[in-house]
Amino acid sequence: MKSGLNLLIEEPFYEFDVLVEEKNNKSPSTMFIQGPYLMAEQKNKNGRIYSLSEMVNEVNRYSTEMIKTNRSVGELNHPTSVEINPERACHIITELKQSGNMFLGKSKILNTPVGQLVKTLIQDGVKLGVSSRALGKLEESGDHKTVSDFRFITCDVVHDPSVETAFVDGIYEAKQYILKCDGVVCEFVENTYKDLKNDLCSLPKHNKDEHIKESIINFINSLKKCS
Repeated sequence: MKSGLNLLIEEPFYEFDVLVEEKNNKSPSTMFIQGPYLMAEQKNKNGRIYSLSEMVNEVNRYSTEMIKTNRSVGELNHPTSVEINPERACHIITELKQSGNMFLGKSKILNTPVGQLVKTLIQDGVKLGVSSRALGKLEESGDHKTVSDFRFITCDVVHDPSVETAFVDGIYEAKQYILKCDGVVCEFVENTYKDLKNDLCSLPKHNKDEHIKESIINFINSLKKCS
């Protein structure tokens, strides 16, 4: 189990190409975007450096678990959590390939309401970017922060190029998360407390103290086991 992970939102890449595949007169065309999605071993605009080896491992995991199973969707603009809302899905990542310390991605713009909005914005010349959403630990290292325990969530299509750092730190990245042994991500402490509280509500009063003690011991043991 990995605890104390921060939600990391990066400055977007705007250098992507738009591809339109025409099928036939009866079928609508398919729009793709492709370009840089992730970068490692180089300080980014947020002053962070990601480990290339960790990023390679995470991209391989993501490709196997998400891309190959058609679950690799992203949203229009970043939400304030790690959860992906299907109602806000606008694209699905179809490729992530390494090129040096960069990872080049390709996405199909979906025919969802939000995907149609993205298509219209692109066709009307609105400048959009692709920005990663991930979890990780931050450590001060001189003029930059080193990211460890990298866990890639997705890339989102974003509009605003001038996201205020204070807003990102205060809203997007203030919460901390736990990556459980089974790969499930949950908010640290808050969700653990909620689970315990729900359990206690169903117990007789004389069993609650014993249950609290047992739950705390089990939680500590799980941390030791998964660390």
